[in-house]
Amino acid sequence: MNRVVLKDIALRSNRFSGWAPKIHRVLFGLFLLQFVLVWTRLWLPWPLLGSARWPDGLLVMLTTATVVASLTRELPGQNVMLASTIIAFIAGAAQSLGALTAIPFGPYTYTEHIGQQLFYPLPWAVPLMWIVVILVSRGVARLTLRPWRKTQTYGFRLIGLTTLLVVLLDAGLEPFAISVKHYWLWSPTKLRLDWYSAPWVNFLGWAVTALLILAFATPSLINKKPRPQPPPEYAPLVVWILLNFLFATGAAVYHLWPAVGVIALGSLVVAFFALRGARW
Repeated sequence: MNRVVLKDIALRSNRFSGWAPKIHRVLFGLFLLQFVLVWTRLWLPWPLLGSARWPDGLLVMLTTATVVASLTRELPGQNVMLASTIIAFIAGAAQSLGALTAIPFGPYTYTEHIGQQLFYPLPWAVPLMWIVVILVSRGVARLTLRPWRKTQTYGFRLIGLTTLLVVLLDAGLEPFAISVKHYWLWSPTKLRLDWYSAPWVNFLGWAVTALLILAFATPSLINKKPRPQPPPEYAPLVVWILLNFLFATGAAVYHLWPAVGVIALGSLVVAFFALRGARW
């Protein structure tokens, strides 16, 4: 009797797991449609949908859903949800602390353009943004390091490269969020070095926060069941490149040419090494 029950549970689990690719395809299609809408609004000479903020908010939600659904194709759903919760909690705490005390990112203030607050002083979109940034960066790092997957230092390399990609993605986000969308404002610091008013300590803060998140979330992102090496997963790379393309488009429209150059060069280098690692 127990064998029959266990077999029935296994069959139901297999049927449910078969839905994961279908759900991801639907969400990815919706994400692409919303991405095109938000991207088009950046460069059109007339205000498409006026000053409405819901397209940006919907893009954040669909991007998060797409990235999470992509991960459920290779990991149990409870693992993915636990990792997402850890990311959102630690990132939300760090960003709240930063907005109140300027530690660890530097002095900044959120504006009304970023949307409603989850609680003071944290906008609801910020934890979702961190889920996307961490998971897509880790996915791209996994592609890049695929040839070294069996080495003893793979885990440390993966965490280090993921952190580097998180900082690189933030380097493209800052000009877009500050000068194009006006999501937050930076106050001057004693150090004159900045990137479109974002102090360099901000990027150190992103690196430290990413390392802390990965230290707690990584155990949930490891598949404990032994299996042969899965085929390369390109969805994180596609999302990573599209986000940078969005940031670069906004920077180009506002003539932020150094930002365009950094984003374009970083995207080309990352794409080259990720595709090279995936095809190794």
